[in-house]
Amino acid sequence: MTDVQAPLRPKRKKNIMDLLVQFRWIVVIFVVLPLSFLYYFSIYLGDVRSESKSFKQRQKEHDENVKKVVKRLKDRNGSKDGLVCTARKPWVAVGMRNVDYKRARHFEVDLSPFRNVLNIDMERMIAKVEPLVNMGQISRVTVPMNVSLAVVAELDDLTVGGLINGYGIEGSSHIYGLFSDTVVSYEVVLADGQVVRATKDNEYSDLFYAIPWSQGTLGLLVSAEIKLVPIKEYMKLTYKPVVGNLKEIAQAYIDSFSPRDGDQDNREKVPDFVETMVYTPTEAVCMTGRYASKEEAKKKGNVINNVGWWFKTWFYQHAQTALKKGEFVEYIPTREYYHRHTRSLYWEGKLILPFGDQWWFRFFFGWAMPPKVSLLKATQGEYIRNYYHENHVIQDMLVPLYKVGDALEWVHSEMEVYPLWLCPHRLYRLPLKTMVYPEPGFELHKRQGDTKYAQMYTDVGVYYAPGPILRGEVFDGIEAVRRLESWLIENHGFQPQYAVSELTEKNFWRMFDGSLYENCRKKYKAIGTFMSVYYKSKKGKKTEKEVQEAEQETAEVETPEVDEPED
Repeated sequence: MTDVQAPLRPKRKKNIMDLLVQFRWIVVIFVVLPLSFLYYFSIYLGDVRSESKSFKQRQKEHDENVKKVVKRLKDRNGSKDGLVCTARKPWVAVGMRNVDYKRARHFEVDLSPFRNVLNIDMERMIAKVEPLVNMGQISRVTVPMNVSLAVVAELDDLTVGGLINGYGIEGSSHIYGLFSDTVVSYEVVLADGQVVRATKDNEYSDLFYAIPWSQGTLGLLVSAEIKLVPIKEYMKLTYKPVVGNLKEIAQAYIDSFSPRDGDQDNREKVPDFVETMVYTPTEAVCMTGRYASKEEAKKKGNVINNVGWWFKTWFYQHAQTALKKGEFVEYIPTREYYHRHTRSLYWEGKLILPFGDQWWFRFFFGWAMPPKVSLLKATQGEYIRNYYHENHVIQDMLVPLYKVGDALEWVHSEMEVYPLWLCPHRLYRLPLKTMVYPEPGFELHKRQGDTKYAQMYTDVGVYYAPGPILRGEVFDGIEAVRRLESWLIENHGFQPQYAVSELTEKNFWRMFDGSLYENCRKKYKAIGTFMSVYYKSKKGKKTEKEVQEAEQETAEVETPEVDEPED
């Protein structure tokens, strides 16, 4: 038994929306899946066409497209036209928050051509890519070369631009940090049409540190240079079951990748990949992976599991078998491991298609999975969207590693969502204080997982229908998210803004530090051209008047001082 008990709740009355959601699988099967397949296939053909061109030709087309963006920005009349945003339709974004800021009058800039891998520099170990390149595309190019991005987010559809301007993590983030921490340079078109290259040590270093988490509100990202690392053909994955209360599960998770002697930088002691899935308040499976060569994987007696095959058991369910059969080891082709959660969308696929995990569906229709998230959003309508906001949770809680046990107990008592996803990441102490930053003085405590230069955090992924909803009980999803946000603020945690947020502007800037961001907004003339990050993330419709008043108020506030670089 867990030490934390969830409260008893009254039964809720069902309505027509419950019925529509219950049978939404009909729309998914006959509309969303076929359209998703055609969409994925068309994108694949575009990628193949792009890859058939030389890097020199791709760079030439890139430069021409950048000139078009510059011209478009310079054609804007600041007194007549609305604020700048991309021409991408609101439902296309993978994130779950309402993209209602585009309902206000706005000035569109088309970035749709920016979806090419521009260069793979094996000497510098750098990939130069455009913002709409997604994880499936880049891994398809790099993995056969035995290199990869240092951080490859699990879902194929996640784009470089979204992972930089927003948030990105993977099982290697305990070594390399968040996705944005692996970026070497940004190519950005500023509000006045100037094209700049920002690095950590050039004249635009402040912009370099301000771009992550800014949601594209400082300028238009048109390319990025990202760190590559050497890899091998397989991932040797160890599945270790854990049984105990939530605090004991948290400690087992910490021990799976953090040496108790504090030797966190010793790669002999620290695995290449880490994740833990918590299935119940008393059961979890910790997974640790190390790269392995083809020769090692194919040695007699070793088990190779091609988890990417369409008919295979969904990965989270496969991992759960460790609770019955005990610890085991297997080898997974590296690219298939990277995208292990794509087909089932972690475990959201079970809610979207209740029978999607059955052997007959996987065998006959698994090749069509997953449904494209943007098409799921496009076919749900506003009422179903609001239903999900109230009766469903898709949130990530970024919390200090030593508070993971507290976070698990909080989620259990407030939401009862299972499974839960745990993935560690470093939060670096940077020369400038960015929107997300480690706890002041963290290095003095010498806690497990921390180093002198970075505090270890964990993403607690909360994705599913809460226990009360599954039992037919009353659950206020909006209020639960507000309490989650308050808990994060009190515990120096952060909420990625791809999710639905209930934060007020005051609480938004209590959670995030805005000093560097606001300084760059003024310095690079983003105010009056791009919407501020809070209003872009804010839930609900944004009227033109509301946005303009907010921009004017920001322009009149004295520029905040930016922290001096640390030694």
